[in-house]
Amino acid sequence: MTKSFQRNFPLTKSPVNRLKTDTEETSENLALTVAEAALDRKAVEIILLNVAEISSLSDYFVMMTGYSKVQVRAIADAIEGQVEIEWQRRPLRTEGKADGTWVLQDYGDVIVHIMMPREREFYNLEAFWGHAERIPLPNSDDTEG
Repeated sequence: MTKSFQRNFPLTKSPVNRLKTDTEETSENLALTVAEAALDRKAVEIILLNVAEISSLSDYFVMMTGYSKVQVRAIADAIEGQVEIEWQRRPLRTEGKADGTWVLQDYGDVIVHIMMPREREFYNLEAFWGHAERIPLPNSDDTEG
C-alpha cells in the first residue's frame, strides 16, 4: 500500500477528542432514552456502545438482559413507547418479538438488543464489539462497566 493511498484513505478514524456532530449528539440522546425506558422495566446489564467510528451499521448499540420472555417483550414495548413519545419515531424494523428470547429493534442510528441471559452469553456481542467506546449511563447502579 502506498503512502499516498494511506493518506487518502486512512485505516483509522480521527482522534478521540473530536467534537460530536449534531447527528451524533441526537443519536446518543436517543440511545440514552432507550436505556432509561429499559431501566423502567427492570432490564439489567445495560451497555451502551458508540460504534459510529468502527461500523457503518449504526451509531450506537444498546444491549441489555431480561430474565423472562415476558420481561423481554415488556422491555421492547416500553422502549418503543418511550421513543415514540419523546422522539416521534418507531423502529424501522423489529425482530424476535414473537419468540421473546432476543428482540432486536432497529432505529437506524441506534440498534437495540434485548436478550435472555442464555442468548446474551452465547452470542457475546460485548466481546465482538469490545473495542467500541462504552458510554456511561446516568442514574443506573445496575449496569456493567
